[in-house]
Amino acid sequence: MARFKKIYIETTNVCNLSCNFCPKTNRKSGFMTREEFEIIVNKIKGYTNYIYLHLMGEPFLNKNLEEFIKIAKRENLFINITTNGTLINLVKDIIFANGGIRQINISLHSFEANDNIIDFNKYFIDILDFIKEGNERTNTIFSLRLWNIDTEELKADNSLNSNILELIENKLDLDFKLKEALKEKNKIKLKERIYLNMAEKFSWPNSKLSLISEDVFCYGLRDQIGILVDGTVVPCCLDSEGTIKLGNIFEEDLESIIKSDRAKKIYDGFSRRKAVEELCKRCGYAKRNFK
Repeated sequence: MARFKKIYIETTNVCNLSCNFCPKTNRKSGFMTREEFEIIVNKIKGYTNYIYLHLMGEPFLNKNLEEFIKIAKRENLFINITTNGTLINLVKDIIFANGGIRQINISLHSFEANDNIIDFNKYFIDILDFIKEGNERTNTIFSLRLWNIDTEELKADNSLNSNILELIENKLDLDFKLKEALKEKNKIKLKERIYLNMAEKFSWPNSKLSLISEDVFCYGLRDQIGILVDGTVVPCCLDSEGTIKLGNIFEEDLESIIKSDRAKKIYDGFSRRKAVEELCKRCGYAKRNFK
């Protein structure tokens, strides 16, 4: 059995949007090369069956996307991609022609979280047309995300949610009302292999913030790890700055990285439902897992 359910690979930390919920990154901007991606894939063999082309950045900006898909398919890795959806018309031929994409997550909440330079109808109609075509031509799973529900602590940008839900209903020819369905549950199957996922806004971990709690749980190093564009290995997909550096995949083998003293302490800490890293003590998502 593979050690991790998924490994995040950040093929770029550059994004074409500036979402107000995203912490951004002060790391040096970069785009992963075909050669670097192949090194990573070779080093994670046997550790997972699923890779996620995401951490920070917009993965559709990397011009090597088609090569990445071919390499992953060759190694029998299932590919998952998370995107803001603004560039789908530029990459859809690559996506549909090559197949091999297990799931595409589209963060619809990105639209309202920006000073938009794109039209509402064009943005959402392009995405929904892409999904409809992809549903006909591929076996890819499409997950529409609206992770902008208010919490007691955080107010999200969600005034357009009703408009978005109505557009989804009409464009996908749904025979039920999403508002009513969402009263029962936050994840809804819209069509075969098409889903809508609603979730609360959460605070990204930031070592400069006040302590949230030491009593947290995280799947980092248990179900997942992340690999940043420069090869830095981090425990989870929310370490946007590479604060918890466990090693570098270009310089070490993965086994020695995940068996390092720092990695073991993190893993053992979460087994006790305790955060040992200062960054983890300031993570709203990890606190949510603890509930």
